[in-house]
Amino acid sequence: MRQIEVKPRQRGRLLLMTGATLAALGLAAAMMPANTASAAADSASPRIDTPYVVFGYNDLGMHCMNSDFSELMVLPPFNTLHGQLIRRGREPDIETSSGDFVMRYFFPSNTYAAGKTNFWDYWQPWLGQPRPANIGLAGNGLDGTMTPTASRDWSAVGIPLVPIDDNGKENPYPLATIEVRRRDSGAVVARTQAVAPVSTEMSCNLCHNTPGVTTATDILMAHDRLHETNLMELRPVLCASCHGSAALGIPSPNGMPNVSQAIHTAHFSRMDAVNIPEKCYACHPGVRTNCQRDNHAAAGITCTQCHGDMLAVGSPNRRAWIDEPRCGDCHSRPGFEFEQPGVLYRDSVGHGGVHCSACHGSPHAMGPAVTERDNVQAMQMQGHSGVINDCTVCHGAGGPPGAFFHRRED
Repeated sequence: MRQIEVKPRQRGRLLLMTGATLAALGLAAAMMPANTASAAADSASPRIDTPYVVFGYNDLGMHCMNSDFSELMVLPPFNTLHGQLIRRGREPDIETSSGDFVMRYFFPSNTYAAGKTNFWDYWQPWLGQPRPANIGLAGNGLDGTMTPTASRDWSAVGIPLVPIDDNGKENPYPLATIEVRRRDSGAVVARTQAVAPVSTEMSCNLCHNTPGVTTATDILMAHDRLHETNLMELRPVLCASCHGSAALGIPSPNGMPNVSQAIHTAHFSRMDAVNIPEKCYACHPGVRTNCQRDNHAAAGITCTQCHGDMLAVGSPNRRAWIDEPRCGDCHSRPGFEFEQPGVLYRDSVGHGGVHCSACHGSPHAMGPAVTERDNVQAMQMQGHSGVINDCTVCHGAGGPPGAFFHRRED
């Protein structure tokens, strides 16, 4: 991998995106319900006088899900939000007490999912006891209370979010509102907005398009023909039931390749027939939906430059969802620390225990992103997009006690 020398940045507006301010903040207010739109407008400019600040972030750059579940399922609706609450001050503190605070989430533009997807009509054959409509696999819905984690943040796991808003429009970047209230009085102490991305853009129909049958039928018929299986008789089929999936927590039975390994290795030699510039987007969101939409995308860095080609991703020596590119593979700066050893970016913390994603953004959406909604949180907190690097966001008007060196003990 090529080494990138990270140059020191000045504080301030070095990462300002032209035209982003009004567009992002206008969108943020429009996505809020009437009773909270004024709060969004109030938080649009940097606020250094409030006692608390909350950061919101998603654990994935883009969650994929089937558009139809009647014949097969690769991935269900399953999105995860995180929030980290910080008490401002010259020496800020990370607040983790659920006894003092309640952290809630909701989606102003996406208040229900049942009826937008047929997931709840078909999931019982795969996953046992059914859940009520609009409740996901982990028991969470489209609004609810977040739970403190061992990593000093809060999370809501398995939110059944779909990429269609309540007006029926495709929306792969729905904005979640994360709100923190005092448990005793109910007073709001902090609020933010963060994207929880989701897409059904798995473009299997680019190749699986036999006339007269559905895309899913074409896939299952091809599998039966090539591997002497009887999947057509077993519909609906959960791919992970035979192959296993780390994303779903299902181990591979009898040494079978997991879903990621099987799909990447099987399709590597077939990609020449796909007439799109980025071959990864034949299966991953990208032709309409930007899976990779961060500062790397703006710099022209492609999927394979970080992840390797399909054979590398599908290698039996690679642990799917565990062996991922690391910031330190390319970035280098004396005295700087990047991810914690053995910990993925999405789970890693830095600077006094603050999660990397809190300041830099979620994987594949690290600021400044090329999508306005992914920049909303940074715009509201510091008045410009990009990494949240205005020290007063957490340290208040007095600023930090010393220089910032991007290390966990700082």
